[in-house]
Amino acid sequence: MNLTAKAILGAVFLGALASAQAQLKWEQMEIELHPKATDAEGVANFKYENKGTKPVKITSVKSSCGCTVAASQKDQVAPGEKGEVTANFKFGGRTGMQQKAITVTTDDPDQPVINLMLKAVIPVALEIKPNFVFWENGEAPKPKTINLKAGKDITITKLDVTSSGPEFTTKVDKGSAPGEFQLTVTPKDTSQMLNATLTIKPDFPQTFYATARVTPPAPPATAPAPPASSH
Repeated sequence: MNLTAKAILGAVFLGALASAQAQLKWEQMEIELHPKATDAEGVANFKYENKGTKPVKITSVKSSCGCTVAASQKDQVAPGEKGEVTANFKFGGRTGMQQKAITVTTDDPDQPVINLMLKAVIPVALEIKPNFVFWENGEAPKPKTINLKAGKDITITKLDVTSSGPEFTTKVDKGSAPGEFQLTVTPKDTSQMLNATLTIKPDFPQTFYATARVTPPAPPATAPAPPASSH
């Protein structure tokens, strides 16, 4: 048998071997979610089917972020069997386009690693401007205002705000338009460095945060070094 014939037979053998191996076919390897602004989480179901002739073992399912929990419906997938990998993404105050990768590892030599992608376009539920207010050390402890506004198609009738420390007091007043509020923050003392997290809870199940701070005192000025004497 010449080399050409051997090469052809080898290719046929390898092709037959590959076709006999198990392989998962996915309906979608990328899913984009469009949740409501008031949703706290989103779920994506990546469906597959074993189109091969051998069972496939799913050895692990991992996500790129702790905010996303991914799991396989089953560990062993028989030929012709269907299943899905479920990814649960907790938004945690995130907005805009978010992307989370899910890595599926199998014992299929032709498909040992499958990379799935979960995308979520999360609208803004509550605009916070600014989300950080501060006073310089020794500045008069006058109140400062944070403006709050409900996002598009969001109804907010009230807001509850608490400070992580008693050094700052907070007060919420309704603004001039529906869904608008003014948060007044006042430090009790500005003679020392202070930090507080302001927890903002509207009347839907989401929590938002802002920060209040009194900056530390400026370091004492150092006297310039005397010029070096020349001899």
